[in-house]
Amino acid sequence: MLDHNTLEQVRGIFAALAHKYTFRITSDAGDAHLADVKEFFGDVASTSDNISVETVDAAGAELRTDLLRDGGETRIAFMGIPNGHEFTSMLLAILNADGKGKNLPDESLARRIAAIKGPVELDTYVSLTCTNCPDIVQALNIVALYNPGIVNAMIDGGYYPERIKNLNIQAVPTVYANGEMLHVGRSTLGELVGMLEDRFGMEAPAEGDAIERDYDVIVLGGGPAGAAAAIYSARKGRRTAVVAKRIGGQVKETVGIENLISVPQTTGAKLADDLREHIGDYPVEVFEDRDIDAVSLTGDVKEVKVKGGETFRAPQVIIATGAGWRHLNVPGEKEYTGRGVAFCPHCDGPFYAGKSVAVIGGGNSGVEAALDLSAICSHVTVIEFLDSLKADGVLQDKLRATPNIDVYTSTETVRIDGNGKKVDGITVRNRQTGEQRTIPLDGVFVQIGLSANSAPFSGQLDTTRIGEIVVDASCRTAVKGVYAAGDVSNVPYKQIVIAMGEGAKAALSAFDDVIRGVCK
Repeated sequence: MLDHNTLEQVRGIFAALAHKYTFRITSDAGDAHLADVKEFFGDVASTSDNISVETVDAAGAELRTDLLRDGGETRIAFMGIPNGHEFTSMLLAILNADGKGKNLPDESLARRIAAIKGPVELDTYVSLTCTNCPDIVQALNIVALYNPGIVNAMIDGGYYPERIKNLNIQAVPTVYANGEMLHVGRSTLGELVGMLEDRFGMEAPAEGDAIERDYDVIVLGGGPAGAAAAIYSARKGRRTAVVAKRIGGQVKETVGIENLISVPQTTGAKLADDLREHIGDYPVEVFEDRDIDAVSLTGDVKEVKVKGGETFRAPQVIIATGAGWRHLNVPGEKEYTGRGVAFCPHCDGPFYAGKSVAVIGGGNSGVEAALDLSAICSHVTVIEFLDSLKADGVLQDKLRATPNIDVYTSTETVRIDGNGKKVDGITVRNRQTGEQRTIPLDGVFVQIGLSANSAPFSGQLDTTRIGEIVVDASCRTAVKGVYAAGDVSNVPYKQIVIAMGEGAKAALSAFDDVIRGVCK
């Protein structure tokens, strides 16, 4: 099943395994997929003397492969074949269980994971073509490794259509915890840990677990603006920390990038890796998977508290927390997220093959989504609130040339309709005539742009009507020692190249304030 070149690469990856691993395949002997699963894991096992396969015949059992380490449970399982984008998840499961891999949590996050109250059975539903699913699977596999009360199973929806049908899953990744939906869509390890903490609670922290860290500059956010701010700060000799959910930020979710000057073409994932590598060239301390709990920006020393008990302190803070997907905030959107309401056409589009969908938003993201979906859906309706589309002209030309796409401008989304289980329509209103009507369809893709991630700073910094932090031409806020850069700020034009420049500008302004004695 796996070709020779792939097997040779895997052989090199597993060359230094310190423990013995077993893929334990449990299945009814008559399962139609059993032979393929045995072949796949047999191929993987052939790459290392430290990996073996055993089968357990259990009448009526669902096909499931558990990963064992030295005969004991790792609490990681695969239901289906972890090929495609999930191949890396399978490789990392073994490496992480062996104590290897750059994605392992640091001490603080590991302590938070271990404190989550169990037992928790996680079912992570994926598609092998989904680019966001591996991040969720790999994160929850780590959670299972570090907490003996948590089990995570990757479930390929293509192998278990009855499960998908019974749960009305129409988006991936979708995570169920003890039989109840926990999360749908993109996320980070830190965010997922936070969700589990909120749902199941935490064991009381041991006395003395609180950690305080002091720096000259704290950069909040790891996207293009945050990375530039950190690099420029470090180059000025400042003791710098990056506190972020993940390096790359929103960029990591971008499939193709063709407007980063001097780089004709790259991907979001590649750019995120490049940002991490460049930060690593400098003495910058990086703290990923952190969720801001509270901030205090008054006084000469600013404090940033994150979930898990860490406190970061510095006389200067550069806020580069970026932006997140904007929601419609209409009836039905929240209720049907994952059951007809989606935000990623690349991941969730295949669920709507041959069906009718709507795309909300007429900017570049919305029109690109509509074009992608038109290739697999029977019909696509583009709904734009403004009087005209805002996408680039070349994209609009392609849109008009696509026969199974209709476009409605000056149209407001009133609500998303459903039958209690899934979406079955959308109600819209013509803003010029006031006429309201319901369009029957199977799915709604929300593509209305981004909103600034400025909530932790609410009440302490001036923001615009839409939540962007107000800065001057030098990225200074109205609070001494506090700067903002990139998409979280009110700088016009939310572009990667602009965010990088703004991050550099914020760092230079912070250094200038130290030189002039404005800040310590």
